[in-house]
Amino acid sequence: MHPPPARRSLQRWLALLVADGKLIQDGEGRMARYRRPLTRGTPTPSHASAVVAATPTELVVSADAGQVRLLVRRPLIQRKPVGYDPEFLKAYRPNRTFYLPPAMRRHLAEIGVSWKQGQPAGTHARDILDRLLIDLSWNSSRLEGNTYSLLETERLLQLGAVAEGKDAGEAQMILNHKRAIELLVQDAGEIGFNRYTLLNLHAALAENLLANPNAAGRLREIAVGIDRSVFHPIEGPQRIVEMFDLLLKKAQAIKNPFEQAFFSMVHLPYLQPFEDVNKRVSRLAANIPFIRMNLSPLSFVDVPQRDYVDGLLGVYELNRIELLREVFLWAYERSCARYAAIRQTVGEPDVFRQQYRALLSEVVSDVVRQVLNKQEAAQQVRQAAMKLSPREDQRRFAEMAESELAGLHEGNFARFRIRPSEFKSWRAQWK
Repeated sequence: MHPPPARRSLQRWLALLVADGKLIQDGEGRMARYRRPLTRGTPTPSHASAVVAATPTELVVSADAGQVRLLVRRPLIQRKPVGYDPEFLKAYRPNRTFYLPPAMRRHLAEIGVSWKQGQPAGTHARDILDRLLIDLSWNSSRLEGNTYSLLETERLLQLGAVAEGKDAGEAQMILNHKRAIELLVQDAGEIGFNRYTLLNLHAALAENLLANPNAAGRLREIAVGIDRSVFHPIEGPQRIVEMFDLLLKKAQAIKNPFEQAFFSMVHLPYLQPFEDVNKRVSRLAANIPFIRMNLSPLSFVDVPQRDYVDGLLGVYELNRIELLREVFLWAYERSCARYAAIRQTVGEPDVFRQQYRALLSEVVSDVVRQVLNKQEAAQQVRQAAMKLSPREDQRRFAEMAESELAGLHEGNFARFRIRPSEFKSWRAQWK
């Protein structure tokens, strides 16, 4: 392939092809070899049909996931209206049914391990809590359409400073995430897939955001709809309670933490047990097994919003998980790369970062030398990003620059040709 893909991308594609039965894996690790199935009459797809190309802002996915993407992107008039199917949940048998194939579960276990294995529940999450609060609050809110930048989010969470020109609901959404994440981490030994955790998680995430304030932390009693979808969620309070309790029972029984996390990402939004904020609940609930077992958390770093929404639409309208599964896999790999104490493999150089290396260095050094605070830095980054073409690069560059500024410390500032005295003056203002 020209140019050759990044090693992690190639590993992910191979795992997906094995999961779909299009390749057979012999051996593990460096001894792994891949071959075509020998079933007579079953054509093996070429690479072009097995991996679907994407725009610069979309994930590269397998053929099956690409098919889901195409189906849910058809005009609404071409998509058949469907209702909630209880059999989708009832057919799942914990520890016998698996949405994540064995090779994928092994891969996730290898990259998700931390040095805190065997320590009390929540130890790893507490060690990285400051960073997790910002990353997960921002990325989960971003997937809801929140327009706060990463630096604006950091400033809000650390200083309580609301960004100018932003809707008050956006700040409330981010602050609610912070409270909900703290609930999970502080009560790590008590949380689980039970009513206490899920209802209180919803109450924290929904505070001051619902038309009916009394609906926070309660299962819904009214009908709801899904924007830009032909899916009609289940109705009737008694039926909702019945399916919610069944969902919790099945989730509790799942032993594998990654299967448990993905199961919650599939079935909580599909059931829509609350009047609103269901997707946010599912994203934070997916972290329950990771926090309890001291695995790397899932913060949805860099997840493309459209791929995430399309993955959910595939579940809603088709009961198909392929696209959402690949979003989950990619998201967890990105999160592990951010939090893991030791990276198992050295990633390939980031071509995008190489392309804008000079501009990135210029923006970071200017922020430091001008002793800008977080609000001023966010404006400076946006102004620099707006000059880029194509437009798809603008947001990505802004996120990269803001992440670099957020992670700047005494051990890495010299690479931007910043003097110690300049860094010291800026750091005092930044805090």
